[in-house]
Amino acid sequence: MDWFVDNAGVLLNGVAMGLLLFMMAAGLTIIFGLLDVLNLAHGAFFLTGAYLGYRIAGEATATWGSFLLAVVAAVVLGAVMGVALMLMTAPLVARGHMDQALLTLGLALVISELLLLMFGKDDHSVAAPAGLAHSTSVLGNSYPVYRLALIVVGALIAAGVWYLLERTPAGAVVRATVADRQMVEAVGIDVRKVMVVTFAAATVLAVLGGVLAGPVKGATAGLGDEILLLALVVIVIGGLGSVLGTLLGALIIGLVQNVGVMLAPQLASFTMFAAMVLVLTFRPQGLIPSATAVSR
Repeated sequence: MDWFVDNAGVLLNGVAMGLLLFMMAAGLTIIFGLLDVLNLAHGAFFLTGAYLGYRIAGEATATWGSFLLAVVAAVVLGAVMGVALMLMTAPLVARGHMDQALLTLGLALVISELLLLMFGKDDHSVAAPAGLAHSTSVLGNSYPVYRLALIVVGALIAAGVWYLLERTPAGAVVRATVADRQMVEAVGIDVRKVMVVTFAAATVLAVLGGVLAGPVKGATAGLGDEILLLALVVIVIGGLGSVLGTLLGALIIGLVQNVGVMLAPQLASFTMFAAMVLVLTFRPQGLIPSATAVSR
C-alpha cells in the first residue's frame, strides 16, 4: 500500500496517458475495426489538434475562452477532415488494406509537412486553461490539476463513446452496417451517410485528443507518429472493433509506460512491446475483440 501512495503521481500519469491514448485509438479502431478501413493518417490528425491548441490557446497562458475555442475548432476541423478522409478512401474499400495504407500514409506525410511549414521544427508547449495550471496534493504528493481534469474528461468521453456505440440505435446501425451492409441498405438506411458520420466522429476524437494532450505532450514534429504507434499497439492488445478492449488496452499501455520509466528507465522503450507480446501469447485476438472482428 505504501508503494501505491508514494507513486500515486506515476499511476495517475499512466491513467491520464491511457485515456489520451483511448481518444486516439478509439477513432482508429472504429474506422479500422468496424469499417475495415486502415487509416495511417490518424496520428497526423492528432498532431493537427496539438498545433491547433498551441495556435489558439497559446504557450504562456490560456483563458477558458481560448481553450474552449480550441476545443470547438477541433470538433469542426475534425469533422471536415473525417468527411474528406471518407471521400478519399471510399473508392479503395474494395481494393484491400495496402492501397488504403498507401493513400493514408501519403495524406499523413502531406499534413505533417504542411504543419512543419506553418509552425517549424521547434517544440511548442500548450498552456492549460486558467484555474487548471497549478498543482494540488494527492495522497501527499503534488500533482497537476490539469491532469486530474484530463482524467475526468477522458473517462466521460470513454463512457460516452461506449454508450453511443453499444446502447443507442445509432450505434446499432453502425454495427449492423459492419455485419451486413446489403441488409442495412435493403431496409432503407443510407449506408453512405452512416459512414460519413462515423468517419467524422472518429476523426474528431483524434483532433480533440491532440488539443487536450497539448498541455501534457506539447506540440512537436514527430508526436503524431509516436501516438499512432502507441494507438496501434493499444488496438492490437484490446481487440479490433472493441471500445471496451480499446479502453483496457490504452490503460494498460499508459500504466506500463509510466511505471516502466520509473522502475527500469533503460528498458522503458521495450515495455509496451513486452506487454503486447504477453497479451497476444495468451489472447491472439486481443483482450476483448468484437464479434465482427472475430468472424472475419
